Amino acid sequence: MSKVRRIAAVTTSRADWGHLEWPLRLMEQHPDIDLRLLAGGAHVEARFGNTIEAIEQAGFQVDARIPFLADDDSDHGMGLGIGRAVIGFTEALASMRPDLLLLIADRFEMLAPAAAAMALRIPIAHIEGGEISEGAIDQQVRDALTKMSHLHLVPTQDAADRVMAMGEEPWRVAVSGAPSLDHLRHSDLPSASEVEAAIGLSLDPSPIVVAFHPVTMHRDTTDEAEIFFKAIAESPRPIVFCFPNADAGYSRVIELSEAICASRDDAVLRVNLDHLIYWALLRDAAALVGNSSSGIMETASLGLPTLNVGIRQKGRTRAENVIDVPAEHDAVVQGLNRSLAPKFREGLKGCINPYGDGHAAEKIVEVLASCPLGTSLHMKRTVMPGITA
Repeated sequence: MSKVRRIAAVTTSRADWGHLEWPLRLMEQHPDIDLRLLAGGAHVEARFGNTIEAIEQAGFQVDARIPFLADDDSDHGMGLGIGRAVIGFTEALASMRPDLLLLIADRFEMLAPAAAAMALRIPIAHIEGGEISEGAIDQQVRDALTKMSHLHLVPTQDAADRVMAMGEEPWRVAVSGAPSLDHLRHSDLPSASEVEAAIGLSLDPSPIVVAFHPVTMHRDTTDEAEIFFKAIAESPRPIVFCFPNADAGYSRVIELSEAICASRDDAVLRVNLDHLIYWALLRDAAALVGNSSSGIMETASLGLPTLNVGIRQKGRTRAENVIDVPAEHDAVVQGLNRSLAPKFREGLKGCINPYGDGHAAEKIVEVLASCPLGTSLHMKRTVMPGITA
């Protein structure tokens, strides 16, 4: 009889929750997994919509709540947040002592539970390593998490190759696809009328969806935002603005969104959209515009034109639906016109998403439920071509 293994999973914002929900649902159903959920960061902050309530309403039990975000909207505040998070996650993980810790992606705060797990000798499984986003500190965070982790559940073969090029043993790496795409296979998306009620805006004509975040590799993290929002204000289409991530400079991005909403009747800002509402909004939208990874990883599955602005997602694998432009006024305007052209949309029929087909959750859970525990998992060795240990 196999031993039930306790796996703790971390979620800190709506950005990762939409990716984690289906792997966690399947983990809850697995007879050999005892799931424990740690939620913190933006989830437990009123300014970001108290999204922990949506997690609980979805039927999940939250086993630890860990507030750590600083009030200071700056790089100093991000540093303070990491420090507070290390303390909070250390206390929670020391109490529950899981066999494995599950982390996802590249948010700066994920360094904290990884550091806590390292000190407590808890092996780490990491989802979505091996990606590239050169224009954000996310790149450094993701690569650091890769070297701190013991299992790698990556979205593409390119990502797997990069992880192994960093010296990770091939048996530790599995190509799963991106789990956010599982919603399209498992879930029934809300109707257009339900989306309209949630966003407070008609879908006729179809709006553009704006998802723009601070560019954390720049000293001025909102310099690209200042240019982008001036250009996007000229859009002839209605606009739905999504709240930015809790990165340094997010309050200025919110101010720029609010200014446009105050100047026109066909623009709205939404603090938090349920991820199924968000998917349905993308289904009915004219384009996704901004610098979010959602535009790179998810929109291809809907054949939705995406205008990717600036350097934040530089280097990430993308499908043919993505139009890349620099953060320059004229380039943004021209790129938006191209993305809204009927001919471009028509050409995206049959678009293949390199991030998978909606079966990621089952692949992830299979690895988590069957991987060896103990010394064989925890004791890592580095494998580099041409170099012997």
